[in-house]
Amino acid sequence: MPNPLNSTRCLVCNVKLVKNGRTAAGTQRWKCPTCGVSSNRKRADVSRKAELRRFLTWLLGKSSQAEIDGLTGRSFRDQTAWCWRIRPTLPAVTIPPRVVIIDGTYLADHGLLIATDEHQMPLAWQWCARESEAAWAALLRKVPAPLVVVCDGGSGVHAALRNEWPHTLVQRCIFHVWMNLKTHLTLKPRTPAGQTLLGLGRRLLQISTTEEATRWLQLVNDWWVEYGHLTKERTYAKRRTDGSWDSPTGKRWWYTHERLRRAYNLIASLIQKQHLFTYLEADCPKTTSRLEGGINHPIKETLRLHRGMTNDHQMRAAEWVLLQRARLLETAHDFITTEVLTPRSPQRPRHTEPEPGPALYDTGISDEEGLWTRTGWAGRA
Repeated sequence: MPNPLNSTRCLVCNVKLVKNGRTAAGTQRWKCPTCGVSSNRKRADVSRKAELRRFLTWLLGKSSQAEIDGLTGRSFRDQTAWCWRIRPTLPAVTIPPRVVIIDGTYLADHGLLIATDEHQMPLAWQWCARESEAAWAALLRKVPAPLVVVCDGGSGVHAALRNEWPHTLVQRCIFHVWMNLKTHLTLKPRTPAGQTLLGLGRRLLQISTTEEATRWLQLVNDWWVEYGHLTKERTYAKRRTDGSWDSPTGKRWWYTHERLRRAYNLIASLIQKQHLFTYLEADCPKTTSRLEGGINHPIKETLRLHRGMTNDHQMRAAEWVLLQRARLLETAHDFITTEVLTPRSPQRPRHTEPEPGPALYDTGISDEEGLWTRTGWAGRA
């Protein structure tokens, strides 16, 4: 049954109303041609859509609430408070994409895992406490297995990929590999072995053909022939008089060139897994920079412009940015539901009065403690 308040018929004589100009505030005025009754009734659904548009204009823009409202911003906050209860979602992905880029970022106390295609179009997201295998698996289940996935080197994501997308080719982000090498070797290694290995990592960023990749692999092999023995050298600690070992960690021995060993093992592991040069054969991005620059940066910029929001509001803001990047803001009014407009009030805990009885630990006076008990002549019968 249609809502009479949303109808364009006169409530007195049931005749179709005609437009009769607008009010000073810009609201449409209606007039009955029969009885002459004039009204400027507002449709609740239209008002809610307008409020949501104003809310998104502020949230996804650079204006303050006072600039949007024209006053102090208090009326804007009151009118759009219900918009924070909307939880936008992306439509389900049914067609397997050719390339998927996945990466994670942290906002306040929550982690946000994001999956996009090669054109920076968001496909799915997943909130988590940390980048665990279970969190990555929950994200991967939302997207059909692609041909290639581009990711960083977290242990949780690779464990999830083996279980959820076992036949998908993996391209390790080359930039993250270079950053890991710098962490292990620093930018100024002291030994010739470290300097040469750092140069190979810097050269890795510039490889664009199969011939260059083959030459680079040969240089890595040459490095192992010349300096590989350094990764196996050990330093043994001396035993103290009390029987403990004279070492910072309390161990009996450790690898002498631990940083060099970690850097080489990183490269050797990626070569063995064939995760370095997938982009040369599959024609896919070799870094996750498209996701970090095109998705993560706008999210953090939005939170910076509207800093001071609560954790829940930051999560909703990030979801709206993802929906904007997916070019689905035109369907934002579809999220206006009855549950959003009329939220359930939180139930207060029921307070039950304790059973009446003597106080166990209290300042009250009780005759059980011997008070009012008289002895001597006054207490005789």
